[in-house]
Amino acid sequence: MTASRIALIFDLDGTLIDSAPDLHLATNLVLRDEGLPEITFEQTRSFIGKGASNLISRVMAAVGLGDDPDDHARLLSKFMAHYEGEPANTVLYPGVADALARLEAAAHPMGLCTNKPDAPTRIALRHFGLDRFMRTVASGDTLPQRKPDPAPLQHVARALGASRALYIGDSEVDAETARRAGLPFALYTEGYRKTPVSELYHTYVFDHFDQLPDIVARHGASVEA
Repeated sequence: MTASRIALIFDLDGTLIDSAPDLHLATNLVLRDEGLPEITFEQTRSFIGKGASNLISRVMAAVGLGDDPDDHARLLSKFMAHYEGEPANTVLYPGVADALARLEAAAHPMGLCTNKPDAPTRIALRHFGLDRFMRTVASGDTLPQRKPDPAPLQHVARALGASRALYIGDSEVDAETARRAGLPFALYTEGYRKTPVSELYHTYVFDHFDQLPDIVARHGASVEA
């Protein structure tokens, strides 16, 4: 890999795809089936980022269910049964497909690092035609560790053979993962972040994917200097 070819590692939910509508729907289908109060879209959105198990834990707390492991296992199983199908309401963020095509044309190897379970991750990548861009994928159950532990991000970087890599994500979890991995981080501001940008670790900031190829080009030039 030449110095200008930067390995690009992406988060998924809140970065490449807006999956909150389908996550909200699946969650409330479970709660409805359990005879429990449903949660709001904004609550669901705020629970995204640390994987399905954590989402269910936070849902249980929100509806006053406690933290019984058997309840958690039952609700998580029901949630995954609803969520593992083709995404019905999930959408790509604007400019994603074009940006990835431009980055592929520039010969940047790309991979994915997400806390989303592997089955819905693969389904989403195929559904949106993103699988052709991603040479390697670390999902929420690829390793024992999950973000913000740096191990999954480091795993993808190694698999891409990267001497230089840039992580692209949207959330507090992504920022902390990049910081702990010692990687530069491009923060997409239109995802699920709740913390002000100024308070998050980041190297670059962008609010539309049409800006990302230029950021990558600038980063490549900076590491060559």
